[in-house]
Amino acid sequence: MTLIYFILILGIIVFIHELGHFIFAKTSGIYVYEFSIGMGPKILSKKRKNDETVYSLRLLPIGGFVSMAGESIEVDENVPVAKRFQSKKWYKRVLTVTAGVIFNFLLAFVLLFVIALINGAPTNKTKVGIVDKNYDAYNQGLEAGDVITSINGKHVGNSDALTLQLQLNIGKKITLTVKKSDGSKKTLEINPTLVDKNYLYGFSLDNKYEYGFLSSIKYAFTKTGTTISQMAHIIGYLVTGKLQLDNLSGPVGIYQVVGQTAKTGFLNILFLIAYISINVGFVNLVPLPAFDGGRLLFLIIEKITGKPLNSKIENTINSIGFVLLMMLMVLITYNDILRLFK
Repeated sequence: MTLIYFILILGIIVFIHELGHFIFAKTSGIYVYEFSIGMGPKILSKKRKNDETVYSLRLLPIGGFVSMAGESIEVDENVPVAKRFQSKKWYKRVLTVTAGVIFNFLLAFVLLFVIALINGAPTNKTKVGIVDKNYDAYNQGLEAGDVITSINGKHVGNSDALTLQLQLNIGKKITLTVKKSDGSKKTLEINPTLVDKNYLYGFSLDNKYEYGFLSSIKYAFTKTGTTISQMAHIIGYLVTGKLQLDNLSGPVGIYQVVGQTAKTGFLNILFLIAYISINVGFVNLVPLPAFDGGRLLFLIIEKITGKPLNSKIENTINSIGFVLLMMLMVLITYNDILRLFK
């Protein structure tokens, strides 16, 4: 069942992403050769009457693509110039390139809204709910009702930011700045406690839930926004070296998480789909070759300079980027496999 869930979850996320590219390409009048879910050898393919596009399902459920005329160096003389990608207005090309990311964020928003509508919307605040007397946090004066405003000098405005800072400081003493119920501020230095190979700080947040349509809409907006924000911080921490590559997970790591999440209920699976969809969308926005963000960067350069980048140079950069991306995926997968045996 884990394998089935894994294929379905990745399939849904990839399908939505590529559907965004496909819809905007079609509405812009771009000739689409193929709409594919999966990579590698074809399993199934179909071409509808009066439609140039081949719809295919491929063996490896780790990606997909929308193949459009005008994306490569070679010019297809069988496709009219007006239906090639490069011939379209700048804003149409930008929308086509970014549509996959937009659709990933929309998928996450809809799923988070549904989850909140059914289960209630967490307030996402940093108010302390429970402090365990057996931990250092209690001894240092942390109390239920305190609002945590920063960790080690880093402002935390929501529970997602707080969780990220705790993860970055696993096993280390942390300095909390808290706002007391009387409005005063206090700084606390808290040591973690090792319990069953996990470092714990001995407190939890006040997980109150709000119910209703408006609360669910608000939660979907804020949760999507805070997750995107945390992704931006993570990329920044990777660049500066605060996070290492072995903190990232690839398909093997996702497979493990899917197996664990599947045991905890359907709503948690929906949340996982939303979370991964935001991750996929954000990573695709990173302005690196082989990502949608890289193609967007080329379009921005074109707008600034007034002329498109030489197609041969662009394709060479994208090819190099793709090779480097595959090497990164191999490294991340290798680290995932090593974790299996720890």
